Amino acid sequence: ISIPSFVIKICNKVFYKCSKLTIILIPLSVTSIENEAFSGCISLESIDIPFSVKSIDSGAFCECYSLKQINIPNLNCIDEVVFKECYSLEYILIPSSVVSIKEGAFFGCKSLKSIKIPSSVTLIDCEAFAECESLTEITIPTSVVCIGENAFEDCISLTKITFENPSSVSTIGNRCFYGCSSLHEILIPSSVSSIGNYVFEKCESLNKISIPSSLNFDDIGVTNNNIVIKY
Repeated sequence: ISIPSFVIKICNKVFYKCSKLTIILIPLSVTSIENEAFSGCISLESIDIPFSVKSIDSGAFCECYSLKQINIPNLNCIDEVVFKECYSLEYILIPSSVVSIKEGAFFGCKSLKSIKIPSSVTLIDCEAFAECESLTEITIPTSVVCIGENAFEDCISLTKITFENPSSVSTIGNRCFYGCSSLHEILIPSSVSSIGNYVFEKCESLNKISIPSSLNFDDIGVTNNNIVIKY
């Protein structure tokens, strides 16, 4: 399908569950892609979004199971569940204009092996990368202030989490790294003033958690308190 050049927005659910759609051409006239516009397009493999697009709304590409690659224009945020359960998505480049990665943005992107979070991002919201089962490493840039609940839950291949120094992270939400069963060690930066419950529950391989001595917590989900090292 080739969208005509007089179109300025792709409206809510306009291609919703078009299961045989494999390719679509978006003209430079388009400035916005609205909620669930391509949601459920299970045969869509790739899409080139022009730089004219300034907003991509919630769930726009949710459940595009065959989508392997997509370029993101200079957006302010990656909206809620926008790429949720894009099972085939292997790589995506987040532009440096993005300030927030919202709730469930990449939830269940099981083939996503690596992702670079730009230094513009301040918020990684709830479940942003939950169930990204192929993700092996993540670096949290100095700009990030808050990591929401369940943000990296069940990232079962995640072996390394690095907080860039100096870190600005002040809040790590409940169950943030729950079920990261390949994670061996982690250093929580001294900037963190609040850490939620069950953050490391079911992290069976975890043998060292370095936590600032000033940080108080109730139950971070470890069964062996000897692996918690205060500094």
